[in-house]
Amino acid sequence: MHIHEFFTRDHYRQAAAAIRRYTSRSPKIGLILGSGLNSLAEEVHDATRISYHDIPHFPCPAVAGHVGQVVIGELAGQEVMILQGRVHAYEGVPLQRITLPVRVMHELGVHTLIVTNAAGGINPSFRPGDLMLITDHLGLMAMTGGNPLWGPNDDSLGPRFPSMTKAYDPELRRLALKVAQELGIELRQGVYAGLSGPSFETPAEIRFLRLIGADAVGMSTVPEVLVARHMGLRVLGLSGITNVATADPDVEVEPNHAEVLAAGEAMVPKLLALVRGVLAALGTGTA
Repeated sequence: MHIHEFFTRDHYRQAAAAIRRYTSRSPKIGLILGSGLNSLAEEVHDATRISYHDIPHFPCPAVAGHVGQVVIGELAGQEVMILQGRVHAYEGVPLQRITLPVRVMHELGVHTLIVTNAAGGINPSFRPGDLMLITDHLGLMAMTGGNPLWGPNDDSLGPRFPSMTKAYDPELRRLALKVAQELGIELRQGVYAGLSGPSFETPAEIRFLRLIGADAVGMSTVPEVLVARHMGLRVLGLSGITNVATADPDVEVEPNHAEVLAAGEAMVPKLLALVRGVLAALGTGTA
């Protein structure tokens, strides 16, 4: 495995050109779907579906719950580009390839990214099935060397040292809260901790994460957000709480991926309604 793998804008343009051969649409909003959230892509009208295998340089997921296709079409009156499934660092894929689809979205004209994930609840008040609006993240993998921005910087894409002060767009967060209130959906708020996985966390690690301010924990999202913000994309992050992480080493129940997928499917109606509402509001220029 190559720990580092570097791509240039030519690679992104090659992938974008391949996608353009399938569709004439010009999506401005991108979505990334996490574990168990595939059915959101089935709601897209007049959809063009492209396998990741048919796009140059795209990473192909090997984890259950991640289909591995681009879906381009209309959702809630907006032209969208959906990544149905994502690749994770724990699969042995370098971070620049993992985040290449976000670079390609930008090349195609996407300016706003809605990223979703399945996450474990760290906050003791969270319950499986809750939705959490990501207010900020703890990029523990990035802080300890796993950063997709390592390597040569292309100044035409973004600065060498991008600010992450407002990684998750304040206006989009306010809009999501407004939409959730109007729809009667309880939307939690909190900090997402991004770890490398693939093992679930030990009770001691859960206690540590709680101590440093994490409300939810997962194995994705942060690399994509770092790359999106590097290019100036606006980001809205939503976590589906699929299980409550335990801080007790003597607990009987242990987390598993099947539980994550099942809880993801159960929360899809709420997430779909929320995303639809946000997209519709964006179409009216609300945010």
